[in-house]
Amino acid sequence: MQRIRPVDWYSVRRLDDDVTAISEPHIKEFYRCNIWHVRGRDRDMLVDSGMGVVSLREWVPLVTERDLIAVASHTHFDHIGCHHEFDCRAVHAAEAGLLANPTRQNTLADPYVTDDIFHALPPEPYCSKCYTVKKAPATRILADGDIIDLGDRHLEVIHTPGHSPGGIALYEKATEILFSGDIIYDGPLIEDTYHSDITDYVASMERLMALPVRLVHGGHFPSFDGERYRQLIRAWLDEKQSR
Repeated sequence: MQRIRPVDWYSVRRLDDDVTAISEPHIKEFYRCNIWHVRGRDRDMLVDSGMGVVSLREWVPLVTERDLIAVASHTHFDHIGCHHEFDCRAVHAAEAGLLANPTRQNTLADPYVTDDIFHALPPEPYCSKCYTVKKAPATRILADGDIIDLGDRHLEVIHTPGHSPGGIALYEKATEILFSGDIIYDGPLIEDTYHSDITDYVASMERLMALPVRLVHGGHFPSFDGERYRQLIRAWLDEKQSR
């Protein structure tokens, strides 16, 4: 399989609301995490950091321009691979242990990470069988209701267990933007990992349904509007309640 140069590994796309989408286009879409950079007045925020197979700090200069807090929506391999590159790292208390001591098993690298998840491979010396996430102990432990303050922007931590026990979404009330992680996105949702819980998942979806949301930037797949957000949650809940 073809190897990709580090300079070509990431794509960067500026969106509205001072949000930038960073992605790894050579990973197949289902496995490709969305990395969100949010510009604030006093500091910036990064939501998730990708697989970590190519340095984010070295090849995406945007993330080094200003003081930055790297937030983990949860601790699966595709979301926390570059967290160790940042001095300020935040995660929900329920998954702080995983961020500090990641393994192939607890981050789901095993069984998911194989050459088959790529359109083209990362540069040498990457090896799928050797891949592991590096330790990145949190410098800030998050809880439901906490605020991430960027100066002129304030994002509320919403604990959304279900996909994983420490999953979070980040909600900016002023713009009605939701960074939803993997609890909800416009694609096949994963409800059966080793630490998923369907009862928690239903409760999280019901809570999110009541939130006034204009725009969703999810953990995977393209962003979508509030109408689609409510359609997706309603359809998911209806399917679960019909069983």
